[in-house]
Formats: sequence, structure tokens, C-alpha cells
Amino acid sequence: MSFDVTKTCRHSSARAAMLLTPHGAVPTPAFAPVGTQATVKTLTPDELSSLGATIVLSNTYHLYLRPGIEVIEALGGLHRFMGWPRPLLTDSGGYQVFSLAHLRRVSDDGVLFRSHIDGSEHFLTPELCIQLQQTIGADIIMALDECPAYGDDRDAVEQAMKRTHLWAERCRNTHHGESQDLYGIVQGGVFTELRRDSARALASMGFDGYAIGGLSLGEPKEMTNAIVEETVARLPEDRPRYLMGVGSPEDLFEGVSRGIDLFDSALPTRIARNGGLFTRRGRVIIKNACFKDRDEPIDHWCDCYTCQTFSAAYLHHLFKCEELLAYRLATVHNLRFVLRLMDEMRAHINQGTFPSFKESFLADYEPASEDIRRAQKDKWLKARDRKFKQAL
Repeated sequence: MSFDVTKTCRHSSARAAMLLTPHGAVPTPAFAPVGTQATVKTLTPDELSSLGATIVLSNTYHLYLRPGIEVIEALGGLHRFMGWPRPLLTDSGGYQVFSLAHLRRVSDDGVLFRSHIDGSEHFLTPELCIQLQQTIGADIIMALDECPAYGDDRDAVEQAMKRTHLWAERCRNTHHGESQDLYGIVQGGVFTELRRDSARALASMGFDGYAIGGLSLGEPKEMTNAIVEETVARLPEDRPRYLMGVGSPEDLFEGVSRGIDLFDSALPTRIARNGGLFTRRGRVIIKNACFKDRDEPIDHWCDCYTCQTFSAAYLHHLFKCEELLAYRLATVHNLRFVLRLMDEMRAHINQGTFPSFKESFLADYEPASEDIRRAQKDKWLKARDRKFKQAL
């Protein structure tokens, strides 16, 4: 495993680098499509590769509950199990466990939680978290952290941060082997001084890389950007920096300009299945009546199979009829849009033109409003909570 910065931007903190893993190279900045349950919804591994994906994220919490780590191990590890031969990153499952709220109890020892699938009880410790991820064989694995909710008071956030540091050290002591990199996760909510403390504490532990967690949970974007900037300034320059849960085009630009190397988010695939499609001018809703007879691609700039083959009217028709092909074609488009955008950012960093590229793109791109984003997030959270209640 190695990480080499090859180019830095003169007028921002953006940088291009090469992350080498046992399963291949990841040119950064890079976006990891989310394959929570060992699959990126609706797509095959071959399709992901053809779209330009170099690394995929999967989730330890979900795989632990179903099909079970022992099944994945018996079938040759996660790469073989899901048919993805390229680099893999596994999240620790900390965010998923802490999103269960009323279904878990936390102590310094670990987290006692009830499965959202069948209500069974499980106890997740930092040591077990590392052992599970080492068993399934991802290239990059994450330390267990406690992710406080946006809106928690400072005392609660500080307590979660200190527990994250305690668990990070235990994860570091448990981790072994040179075939996997272990990343620590910076916490501290929206409190700048706590983020600084967390970054310094984790940097002193000597992790292989550093993630910034606990953001994009409802706070204003200006606050997210300020926290990222303060945090990155206190992380080692020779290690990868990973901003968790960020995937909208405008947020990717802001993260890259502040020195972030890796991103992941379910946003591009989730909104695709609901008819939300990225274009160079912003997000559109293909179900809207204005697309009923539009004989042109969703985005003339896009080189994906969907845009090169089908009209916007055809996609509108598929969504109105709830045809399964609608979700595949929309997912192909959104992932290609984001992955190609990352390729362009990397090329412009190498050419020394990233600031002007960012300015020109964002001048034409209209982000979804905060009200729409919050409404969509609330809708998703309510649907998730209904599933939890049904399981119990």
C-alpha cells in the first residue's frame, strides 16, 4: 500500500495523487460508489468499471448481519463474493449503528445494538470491528467511531469524540498486516475546536489515512466547508484524506479544493432511483411533465450509455410506467456523471487549471435548494425508521 501526491494546486489545496492497493491503483481525487450490501444497486461490477469506478465502498454492519462474515470468508472474501476485482473500502458500520438511536446502548467498551432486520442483539467492539473487516479482506478499513447527531450539544459531542479516540487506539492496536490500510475517523460535530483536537489526536496515532466523519448530516454547507478546511490543515500531508458521505457535484468541488482525496456517497444512486438526474446545469426530475416529449438526451455533455442511446422522453416514460430499466439507466447516468467529473477535476489539477474549471462549472450549475435537500433526507429517514419498526 502506498500513497504519493503527484501534483498540488497553486491557488487552492486541491491535489492529485496515486493510491496503490493490492487490488489496483486509485488515482485521486476519487469517488467511491456505495455498494452497501456488496452491490451497487442495479449495476454489475463490469458496468461499474466501464463507468470509471476505481474503488467501491461496502458496509461492515450490513454484511455482518446478512449474509454473515463467515459466509463471505468461506466464499473467498469480499472481492470474490461480489465479483469486484478492484480496490474495496469497508466502513466500520459505526454510522449505521448510531443511526439506530432507540435500538442501541453505548459505553466505552462498545455498542450493544439490535438488528434492524430481525431485532436480534449484537455487541460491537473496536476489536471485533477490525477483526470483521480483516476477515472479509477490504483494501481500506475504518476504525469504529461514535457519530453524534447534528444538533447535539457540545458536551455530548465532546464525549462522543473522546470515545472515538479511545476506540481508534484500540482499533490501531488490533490491526495487523500490510495488505490493508486502516483509517482513523475525525469527529467533533460542528465545533471547530473539537475538530482541531480530534484531528491532532488521531494524527498522533499514525493511521494509514484519515477520514472526516459526522458531516453532511443537516448542517449548512458553509459550516461543512469551514470544518473540512480546519480539519485538513491538521492532518498529515502524506496520507489520504477521506470525506465521508459527500457526493453532490458542488460539494465534491468544495472538498477537492480543500485537499480531500476520497469521497463516498449513496446520493447519486439513491436520487437516480427516484428520478433525480445530474446535468451540467443542475439536478432535474425526469418524472416532470416537461420531459414527456423531449427528443434529446438528459445531458448533451454526458458520454454515458443512457445519454448516448436514449431520449429524455424515453426515460420519462420508463419512470412513469415504473419499469425496472428506468432505475438502471438513471443510475448509469448519475454515476458516470460524477465519476467523469472527478476525472476532469484530476486532469485540471495536473494541468494547473483547477480553480478556473471549478469557477466555470459552478457558474452554470444550480444546486438543489436546502429545503429540497432537507425534505429528501427527511423522507429517506422516515422510510428507514419504518423498516426498523417493521423488523421489531
